[in-house]
Amino acid sequence: MRPGGQPNMQQIMQQAQKMQQQVAQAQAELAAAEVTGSAGGGLVSVVMTGLGEVKSVRIDPKAVDPEDIESLEDLVIAAIRNAAEEQRELTEAKMGPVTGGMGGLGLPGF
Repeated sequence: MRPGGQPNMQQIMQQAQKMQQQVAQAQAELAAAEVTGSAGGGLVSVVMTGLGEVKSVRIDPKAVDPEDIESLEDLVIAAIRNAAEEQRELTEAKMGPVTGGMGGLGLPGF
């Protein structure tokens, strides 16, 4: 702060630029990361990027019962939800330290 209680705009701009670089780095790390969610004791597994893109779905043949497709559908949904939770936790771990202080700057959504 400068005398008179006014913030130093150059300092604020430098901090904002640094935070922008940190956010970009965290996003790049998330894009490269992969998380796995599973259901049914591993009968169905889903691999998702750290940004939430589903990369693959693996279904164990033991999970396939033509008489009970609904259970398989439920396992796929559960595995996706499990992977999404892993992805949210990873995002929080990567972005939290970077965006944690932004709320104090009056930036919405942080």
